[in-house]
Amino acid sequence: MSFSGLGLVVGAYLLGAVPFGLLMSKAFGGPDPRGAGSGNIGATNVARQAGKAAGVLTLLLDVAKGFLPTLVAVHVLPAWGAAAAGLAAFVGHCWPVYLGFKGGKGVATALGVFLAFSPLGGLCTALLLVIIAWLSKHMSLGSMIGCASSPVWMLVYGAPLAAVVMSGVMALLVVYKHRENIARLRAGQEHGWR
Repeated sequence: MSFSGLGLVVGAYLLGAVPFGLLMSKAFGGPDPRGAGSGNIGATNVARQAGKAAGVLTLLLDVAKGFLPTLVAVHVLPAWGAAAAGLAAFVGHCWPVYLGFKGGKGVATALGVFLAFSPLGGLCTALLLVIIAWLSKHMSLGSMIGCASSPVWMLVYGAPLAAVVMSGVMALLVVYKHRENIARLRAGQEHGWR
């Protein structure tokens, strides 16, 4: 990979690491989401702690920080380089340098990356996520199943092999980040959102 390509990957990580959930919660007068509710900086917890507007803005910004650097990379780097940039943005959200490498679960940022590689694949991932979350009343379950389906959608809609592999790695990491939710789901103790 060229020096400029490496710089884009690093830049994607640094953008992905921006904790928009924390910033939006503070902007709307809410508490630090890391110390309230689920302790997560993602849109769902921010919405619970600081209101729906803060949650929606967090969602949009978290999607954008995955989408924008990946879209740029898709146009200027080979497929594997673009996949590395997308993965870097996702890793930045999950393990942000600005917060001592303790971040969110990466679902919205992953969706942004998927959309950059395959708009239809990303939309199908998001649609399945919403359907499962709605039917089960658990955003965590919808997030895991939706993201787990992403490699299939990448294949169906003709994304490059690099995107298929990258989406599979990200899906595994999303499940890993939800390991506490999985334990609560199995114990019947996971809080529903409706």
